[in-house]
Amino acid sequence: MSRTRGTWNTKGTWIAGVALAAVLALTGYSLLSGDGGGEDAPTKGGTSPSASGPASPLPTYAQPKDWTEPLRWSALPRGERTDERGSQVGFPHTPEGAVGMAATANRSTIGAGRTTVDEQLRIYYSYLSKADQSSRAAQQVELAAGETDKNLAQEAGVQPGQPLPPGAYVRNHVVGYKIIKSASDEVSVWLLARVVQKTGEMAQETSSYTRTPVGVQWQDGDWRLTMAATERAQQATQGQEPPAMAAPGDAVFNSAGWTAIREAS
Repeated sequence: MSRTRGTWNTKGTWIAGVALAAVLALTGYSLLSGDGGGEDAPTKGGTSPSASGPASPLPTYAQPKDWTEPLRWSALPRGERTDERGSQVGFPHTPEGAVGMAATANRSTIGAGRTTVDEQLRIYYSYLSKADQSSRAAQQVELAAGETDKNLAQEAGVQPGQPLPPGAYVRNHVVGYKIIKSASDEVSVWLLARVVQKTGEMAQETSSYTRTPVGVQWQDGDWRLTMAATERAQQATQGQEPPAMAAPGDAVFNSAGWTAIREAS
C-alpha cells in the first residue's frame, strides 16, 4: 500500500483507518498501489507529506488559528433505511445521493465491542456490488481485518482477542469531497476523510487525513461501490495533481476545490 509515513506508522492502524480503501484493495483492486503524483504544499499550521498514492494520509494536522469559511457546503442525503448489518442504504438516485453513499461507506468506528473485522465485513457486504463479491475476497477482508485487530490490541496494551480498553477507538469520517465525473448512473469522487485514534482514556488522540478516489454505480435500486467504476475514477485522475489535503477551515481546503459536508438533519 502506498502511503505517507506520519503518526500512523503501523499496518494495522492504516487499514483500520481507511476502511473503504482497504476493502477495495483486499477485494482485488489495486487502488493503493500507484503514486498519485507530486507533493502537497505545506498547509498553514500543518506539515507537508511526501509523494503520496491515491489514498494517502497526512501527518498530524493542527487547525489554523485563523478560520477560513469553506466556500462550498453540502448536506448529503442519508439512506432511507438500515440493512441487516446496521448500514444506511437506499440513497436517492442523484449525484448527491451517490456521494452520500460513498461517504457513508467510508465511515467506520472501531472500539470496545466493535472490531475491525465487524466493520470491514459490514462495509463489504452492505456497499460493494454483488457482482464484485466472492467468498475468497470476503475471506481476504476478514483475515486482514483480523491482523489489524491484533495490531490495535497490541497498541492498546491488551491481548489479541480481548476488547479494546475503555476510551480506545479508531474512527474514520469523511469531511469533504470533490466530484471527478458525474452521470445519471455513475459518479466518481475524491473523498477527504479524517482518521482519529486513541489507545485509552488517558491517551492523546492522534489524527491524520486521507484522500481516496472511488466510483459508484446505480444498481438494483441503490448506489453501489464497483470495481469498474472505481477503476475509471482512478484512470480519470491519472496524470493529474490530486487535490491537496487540508482540514475545513484552512484556505487550502477551498483552493483544492473541496466541498465541506454538513450533517443532514
